[in-house]
Amino acid sequence: MPDVLPVLPVRETVVFPLTIAPVSIEGNRTRRLVEDVTSGDRLVALVTRRHSDARPPRPEDLYAHGSAAILHEALRGPDDLVRVAVQGLERVRIVGWVRTEPYFVARVQWVPDVIEHGPELDAMVRTARHLFLRFVTLVTELSSDLAATVDRVQDPRQLAYLLASTTPMTTEARQQVLEHPSVMGKLRRMIEHLQHDIAVRELMQRIAGEVRTEPPPESREAALKREIENLQRELGGRDTEQSEGKDLRGTLADLPLPEEARKEVDREVERLERTPTSSPEHGMIRTYLEWVAKLPWGKTTGRPIDVTRAREVLDADHYDLRAIKDRIVEYLAVRRLRADRGVEGVGAEADGREPILCFVGPPGVGKTSLGQSIARALGRKFARVALGGIHDEAEIRGHRRTYIGAMPGRVLQALSRCGASDPVFILDEVDKLGVGYHGDPSAALLEVLDPAQNSSFVDNYMGVPFDLSRVLFVCTANNVDTIPPALLDRMELLFLAGYTDAEKLFIARRHLLPKAIAAHALRPGEVVVEDAAIRSIVRGYTREAGVRSLGRELAGVMRKVALRVGQREGEARTTEDGWDPIVVGEAAVAEYLGTPRFHDESMERIDRPGVATGLAWMPTGGDILFVEASIMPCQGDALVLTGQLGNVMRESAQAALSYLRTNAGRLGIDARSLEHKTVHVHVPAGAIPKDGPSAGVTMLVALASQASGRIVRSEIGMTGEVTLRGRVLPVGGVKEKVLAAHRAGLRVVVLPRRCEPQLEDVPAEVRSAIQFVFVDSADEVLAMVLGLGDGVTSERVTQPMIELPPTSVH
Repeated sequence: MPDVLPVLPVRETVVFPLTIAPVSIEGNRTRRLVEDVTSGDRLVALVTRRHSDARPPRPEDLYAHGSAAILHEALRGPDDLVRVAVQGLERVRIVGWVRTEPYFVARVQWVPDVIEHGPELDAMVRTARHLFLRFVTLVTELSSDLAATVDRVQDPRQLAYLLASTTPMTTEARQQVLEHPSVMGKLRRMIEHLQHDIAVRELMQRIAGEVRTEPPPESREAALKREIENLQRELGGRDTEQSEGKDLRGTLADLPLPEEARKEVDREVERLERTPTSSPEHGMIRTYLEWVAKLPWGKTTGRPIDVTRAREVLDADHYDLRAIKDRIVEYLAVRRLRADRGVEGVGAEADGREPILCFVGPPGVGKTSLGQSIARALGRKFARVALGGIHDEAEIRGHRRTYIGAMPGRVLQALSRCGASDPVFILDEVDKLGVGYHGDPSAALLEVLDPAQNSSFVDNYMGVPFDLSRVLFVCTANNVDTIPPALLDRMELLFLAGYTDAEKLFIARRHLLPKAIAAHALRPGEVVVEDAAIRSIVRGYTREAGVRSLGRELAGVMRKVALRVGQREGEARTTEDGWDPIVVGEAAVAEYLGTPRFHDESMERIDRPGVATGLAWMPTGGDILFVEASIMPCQGDALVLTGQLGNVMRESAQAALSYLRTNAGRLGIDARSLEHKTVHVHVPAGAIPKDGPSAGVTMLVALASQASGRIVRSEIGMTGEVTLRGRVLPVGGVKEKVLAAHRAGLRVVVLPRRCEPQLEDVPAEVRSAIQFVFVDSADEVLAMVLGLGDGVTSERVTQPMIELPPTSVH
């Protein structure tokens, strides 16, 4: 029991002997004290400040009595405070100060408590314990476990200090308990404090019970509302829900809603006001009304139609597409004339309803961007919904409001985003809609795209009709075969074929190249791309119907140019304005883009009998198709077909072989070359599924070439369906197939005669570069391509009977 101890001042708390308490340490002096004490005997005198706001405290700011204690563990908290767990040992009294720097050190006198024994002390112990148990029942802040702890304490001194440390008291009252010399005096002070506090709390409960009355339901509701308002006022806020409800009601009142929609909205607003905010239904009703407020009821943005400006916009944004532009301008001219003369239309465009245009073509030919140009020409907003992969009817028509998280369909969502009821609305990739167990989304589109029904379109979520008749719907598709007939009947199909090399060159010069230069922070004078380089990119790197890949390849060239421009920033300038422009010629294309990815396959692959070049239509545009035939000896007759051929294409091969076997002698082919043979027909690119009847002519020529030993010239491409009678029937996709032949370098194309009118859609430059041969029968094809039939012997020849145009044409 040393008589000199470091003094640790504490604020607003009193540490009693025989108790453990946390103490917060702040200030450099007390931190230094804690560090020195914890490295020694850990004994310290804990003395309470008289004035808690004195910083730093002086000796006269401290009480004379305190508790000697042991420091157990010091922890540093996130607020830079050090918290120490202390255990009180015994009372001490400061009798003199040894030093005040760097921390307080005082001479102390140990003052043990005086403990009297007898019936009076026992009575005080029981009275104090009984009063504390009553006190715990009145104070909800105190745990019931504390009452059990007090009930187990038998030592009078420990009981007095436990009650003083746990009972709500002021710091001065606790200090008085600590300073009293006897245990009996400490218990008496605690009994007095507990009796006074219990009497006050019981009086408060009695007063509250006397003035409490049960109001009628309407008065109770009004009182609760006033109480809520008072609480919000005290918190500095306001009745947000009521204010927002009033704002929403005002917004809905200003909307030009139809009568049916107005009734539904008013009914939902009344439900919203009756529904408690804590109810999930309140949020659902509010979300519904917010969607109603966001929809563009009767809001239009279109301006008077200017046909001349519309033509200028379409010509500026898109090259060629003459038929498409003419149809759009015709439609605009009719609308303007009908509006100027007050004449109501008849049929699909009656009452001002626009027809549903559907742009069909391979990727990258400008279908979606054409819709954007129409919107700009009309001065309307533009909205777009991608339909690819949608297989739920609710995506179009919306979800029922009974579901959590329900929302309108994509059509109304897009109209809400664009903020107009008359936008140009693109339904992209309509041919890629799926059918799932949630319904058929294409069936939901029937009402959307029908001019006679969409003036009162009802979304499942909204539940009220919305007028879609002012919307100019434009659909896009790669293939019309997958569009349901009922949906296809509501559309006006406009076909966009691929571009020729000359058209791609013009598009690259006018649109793609300036965009690529600007996107890579280049100046127009820093790079020059020659026409020969663009043609080389088109033929060697982008075998496509559109121009999307061409734009990517030009961007790749510009990246390399940007690198060279950045590398020569430190070099000497070659001119007064800077450096000479970087010229990208045909020879430099391979340096920028690497080895060409496409070659003239038609000139390389047909070097033996049994191979013919066909023309095929695909959703991505036209393409060339090689058909290979082989004849092998076997015990019986067999036909083997490979290359992922569909049922129609397999039947075409069977019909071509049957015709050839039936007419072998008349065609000058040795019939024995087809007897007891296995005929194998293969179409390369076996990983790609293929189907359709238009390969019949190509398969017949390949089989006849193998059987006769005559080679088909590489410059010849063909298409057409062959029957068992030898008739060549017309096929579709002639324009796309001819463009594919032109891209592949073919110089002669064999077509069914009834396809001749379709060549009007083929660009003039392509028609002048290709020689077209029109046929009605298989005999004509074999005679012109292989020289078979019509008295020609079966001698082995290597040249067809067609006079080809000069090689300089292409």
